[in-house]
Parts: sequence; structure tokens; C-alpha cells
Amino acid sequence: MEHLAVIKLKGDLKSPILCLYGPPGVGKTSLGKSVAAALGRKFGRISLGGLHDEAEIRGHRRTYIGAMPGRIIQTIKRCGSSNPVIILDEVDKVTVSNHGDPSSALLEVLDPEQNTTFHDNYLDTEYDLSKVLFIATANNIGNINPALRDRMEMINIPGYILEEKVRIGLDHLLPKQMTAHGIPEGQLVLTPEVVEQVIAGYTRESGVRSLDKHLAKIARYRAKQIAFEEAYTPELTQADVEKILGIPKFLREEYEVGDMVGVVTGLAWTEVGGDILYIESVLTPGKGKVSLTGNLGEVMKESATIAHEWVMAHHKELGIDP
Repeated sequence: MEHLAVIKLKGDLKSPILCLYGPPGVGKTSLGKSVAAALGRKFGRISLGGLHDEAEIRGHRRTYIGAMPGRIIQTIKRCGSSNPVIILDEVDKVTVSNHGDPSSALLEVLDPEQNTTFHDNYLDTEYDLSKVLFIATANNIGNINPALRDRMEMINIPGYILEEKVRIGLDHLLPKQMTAHGIPEGQLVLTPEVVEQVIAGYTRESGVRSLDKHLAKIARYRAKQIAFEEAYTPELTQADVEKILGIPKFLREEYEVGDMVGVVTGLAWTEVGGDILYIESVLTPGKGKVSLTGNLGEVMKESATIAHEWVMAHHKELGIDP
């Protein structure tokens, strides 16, 4: 918003290079489209996922058969404007091959000091890209070339909490699916409690992409009922949802670990949010070694080893036979 305000006030500001990063399905590409609409500019999108040829950015020389300009110039031509908003989708998934490093070619495109004289091999002339507003999107900024990351202003787009997902589902996704499936207004009604059941029992993500798919499945079920003139009530219950979507895939674990010996509560971080882990230990006859099971990270393994070493060091105080 701050960048857009400065562009509106000054008018001729060199467009900043923004990078929206966050988990999948939180609306990074949609946000880029909204920025273009708010500025009244044309919109273009370039998918960089799996890109491995530098010529895709800079273009091919005319001496080659089938030569063409790079994707940047092609997108500007397609937009029919010299100052569009261009989304560089999945900039963290650019790969390196024997055809060159596309991320190095992007350095010239995304550097405000250099892109005034961007050179395309096909045009064989310099082109001013400073008026173009580039917005890159990424899921994992750790995979982006450090030099490329340094040229962009990083903006984190966090995942949604449960309450936000419920409102997005009811206010945007459900009306969209009803329109897409030809369901008349008022013929498919979901309460916030039912949408919350779908989110908690059938999705595990930071965004709403999976929620959108499940709402589409519910909409198809209702469309079938309407088309075959079956009897139904507009409002779906939680039992109806379980009948349509099947048994819930994710269950909330509830342990009473207060008085249980050998069970401790741990906290875990994942890309889709935090979670609670219940770590159980059991004593078996043996040589006193610790066996760790499950897909544990290095920190968890070190914590278990430290705990074991501490107990071994204080076995006399604890009254334990080593």
C-alpha cells in the first residue's frame, strides 16, 4: 500500500521490485492482479516454474531458426503497454542447466539501476523496463538466488487463521462455486459451523485452495440433486457433509497427559501452521541405549540425546540403576 501511495503521489516513480512470499493458496497471484486493477494498468503473468534456459528471458539471436524475443518483451507486447504490472510467478523454482542460469539473467530485469537499458537479443537494442511494475511470487525464499533476493523488497503473505478461512469460504469461495455449477441462489446454504468442519476435518493448509476444491465437490453434489429432481433441503448439515466428502482425514488429538508417565507435550512448526506433538517413551530391557522412531528432525534427536545423557549423569540422585 505504501508503494502504491508513492506511485500515485509522484507519478513518475521508478517502479519498485516486490516479492510476495508465503505458503501456497494464500492469494499472492490474485493480489498482483488487484494491484494492477487498483493502478489502472494492464496485467501480464510469466510463469518461471521449471525455467532453465536463459534465452527465455533475454530472447534468441535472429540467426537461429525460430528465434523470438524473450518472455519479458513478449508479455509487454501482449499487454500493449509500456508500464504494465507483470507477475513473475514461482521465482523460487527457476533451475540451472547447461543453457545458462535464468536467475542471473533476471538480475538485469529486476535491478532498478540496470533495467533502464535491458538488452533483448532478438530486438538487439536496449529497452527501458523501469516503468514496469514487477511483482515476483515465491513459496520458499531460501531457494532464491541471494543476489536476486537482494534486489527485491520482500513482503511476507502469511497463512490464514481458521476464522479468516471460514469468512473467505462463505463470502467468496461458495458463491463462486455456486455460479460455476449453475446452482440458483439460496439452494445451497452452509453455516459457519459446517464450513469449519470442512476446514478442520478435510484440509491441512495455510491457504484456501483445498477448501475451494472441497466446496466444489459439495456444489457438484447439490447440482446433481437439482438436475435429477431429487428431494433435498437447501441447508447442509454436518452429517450431509460427511456423507459427501467421506470420513474426515484429519482428527484433533486430545490427550490427558497430566497424570501420564512417559508422555510429554511438544510444539511443532510446519508450513501450514503450528501443531502439538505427543512424545511417548517406554522403558524396555536392554543395554541402556536410546532408540528414536519416527521422522524426527536433528533438533528433536539432539533433545532426546541430551535428556538421556542428563538422566545418566544424575542417576544416583534419581535412584535409577544405569
